[in-house]
Amino acid sequence: MKAISPKPIHESYKRHRRQLISQIILPMVLSGLVFIALIVLISLAAFGGNEDVARWAAISTMWLASHVFVLEFLFLALLDGMVYLLGRLLGITPIYTGKAQNIVHMLMIRIRLAADAVVKPVIFVDSIGASINRFLGRK
Repeated sequence: MKAISPKPIHESYKRHRRQLISQIILPMVLSGLVFIALIVLISLAAFGGNEDVARWAAISTMWLASHVFVLEFLFLALLDGMVYLLGRLLGITPIYTGKAQNIVHMLMIRIRLAADAVVKPVIFVDSIGASINRFLGRK
């Protein structure tokens, strides 16, 4: 049997859902559009004019650039594989990561309360001194 865990409702998950379009989908779409635009521009440069020298120079440029595109596609495949594996890993471990995130959040709250408690007497003494100075007319 496979246990179905509830969807996480942590702050980081909510922030990820808000940033999904602006930081993941939009850059991928824009880089795809730039890639297509480069293909169109190179094709127009190669086949638009009547001069053979310009055409062969453009074709040579395309062949030189094609190696970079092949490496980019390999990198993209590697990145896609890592994303897939991380998705599988997150499907296995959401319970423990949620517990760890809750512990860190509670620890953050306690550290903040302790820091406020340490600073509170200093602020109180400074406020009394400022009140006395104000009452006596000094700045």
